[in-house]
Amino acid sequence: MNELKQEIKEVIISSLQLEDIKPENIVDDAPLFNEGLGLDSIDALELGVALKKKFGIKFATEGEDTKKVFASVNALAEYITAERAKAN
Repeated sequence: MNELKQEIKEVIISSLQLEDIKPENIVDDAPLFNEGLGLDSIDALELGVALKKKFGIKFATEGEDTKKVFASVNALAEYITAERAKAN
């Protein structure tokens, strides 16, 4: 799971061009939006596309479940792990 979290952090940084942030600066359970990294809805769209390309998974376009999935690196890792398990 730690390797997956590292990959997610790298996707966040590269897809959103956060050049001044390193993976180790992103706390696994810190919020990605508002306080935390301060991402916004445009960032969410870009990140969703990048994660879909990287991990081959789909995300709902809106709703409370989507907000929970994108809440933190931990939440994304859990979702990706669950989706991979469903696919196998």
